[in-house]
Amino acid sequence: MSKWLTTWHPEDREFWESTGKRIAMKTLVITTISLVLSFATWFLFSVVVIKLPAIGFNFTKMQLFWLAALPGLAGGLFRILHTFLIPIFGTRIVITVSSLIKIIPLLMLGFAIINPESTFMYFALIAFLLGLGGGDFSSFMPSTSTFYPKRLMGTALGIQAGIGNFGVSLVQLLSPLIIGVGTFAFLGGKQYDTLVKQDIYLQNIAFVYILPLLIIGIVAWFQLKSVPVVASFKEQLDILKLKHTWNCTLIYFMTFGTFAGLAAAFPLLIKTLYGNFPDAPLPLKYAFYGPLIGSAVRVLFGKVADKTGGGILTHISGIAIFICIGLLIVSGSLTPTSMEQFPVFVTLIMIIFFFTGVGNASTFRQFPIIFSDSPRKAAGVIGWTAAIAAFGPFVYNMLIGQSISITGSSVSFFILIGMISIWATWVNWTNYTKKGCEKPS
Repeated sequence: MSKWLTTWHPEDREFWESTGKRIAMKTLVITTISLVLSFATWFLFSVVVIKLPAIGFNFTKMQLFWLAALPGLAGGLFRILHTFLIPIFGTRIVITVSSLIKIIPLLMLGFAIINPESTFMYFALIAFLLGLGGGDFSSFMPSTSTFYPKRLMGTALGIQAGIGNFGVSLVQLLSPLIIGVGTFAFLGGKQYDTLVKQDIYLQNIAFVYILPLLIIGIVAWFQLKSVPVVASFKEQLDILKLKHTWNCTLIYFMTFGTFAGLAAAFPLLIKTLYGNFPDAPLPLKYAFYGPLIGSAVRVLFGKVADKTGGGILTHISGIAIFICIGLLIVSGSLTPTSMEQFPVFVTLIMIIFFFTGVGNASTFRQFPIIFSDSPRKAAGVIGWTAAIAAFGPFVYNMLIGQSISITGSSVSFFILIGMISIWATWVNWTNYTKKGCEKPS
């Protein structure tokens, strides 16, 4: 019980400056480092699916889309669970257990890669368990929201979510660099990559995160405390009866669902659309730029949203996302006939990533304001909306795969996403942005 704070009044400026600020900052640093590792483990299969066929695993195109999608499905399910954990168990226990438990699927993945007899179903199980990393967001962010005063909420949540999102870029940038080094060769052999015509150690991309997770789990256990925002599971379900919960869920799916979905699908989409042309691009050469842009923008625009309000930034983001999707379709870059269309494709995807970053920052400024009457409900809504948006990688990979299988292109999928972005932008405008709206934010 000594790890539960007995007094916590972050809105009291004197308390904040004398006591609260130091504790909140330490908590933010530890949980953000852990969240970076969570995102890295969650998105490992965005890299793995590119390399598995090249090292001898004969999986079909649809099986590869399934492997890329399953962490997203699991991440969404685990986020629903995480939504309710902080008021029950507190920050210290949740962060510690969340950090340590991901070591299990990482070990499974590393040894599965080494074993050429590993089956598709075993890889599917590992992909699902790596969704544990996706689930963390829905307890980490609500935890942070209880530590900070409203005037700093957008900044704090923008920093945590934005830096946490860097885990996506980390795995897509670091993986190509470390698979050529025999760091963990003593645990098993190497593989021959038929794409780059050289030996690689693909297991490195799993094993490299184990020690950092172990360290941050131990640090969390000994250093973190918990804010006494206590509620039972049943009590927390009251947020699902509120109209604004579902409005925020739709809006956040447009922003973070698109960010996470594109981040997970982008490498395989490059390979599928442009991989058969002469001088085809290497997917991992471009994949990390999008998540990097979205993550950096989310950090920067958290403070902007604190000054301008979140509603107008979300509105601008929704319009920009819709326009870019429309341009992807009409430019023909989703149905390419040559590599000349590739620069247009990459540029438009990067702009989408930029505006998902803006929207991710602005929405997390909005939600605590919309639910300002109850910090507990605000934290719950942050967790819940993040849980549903976490299905983005599953939705994107599965529906892109199905769209290509049925129609021969991904155009029908992007038409659907464009329609969702218009719907979400309209909901945001009418409820939270226009003059005289119900909940200005």
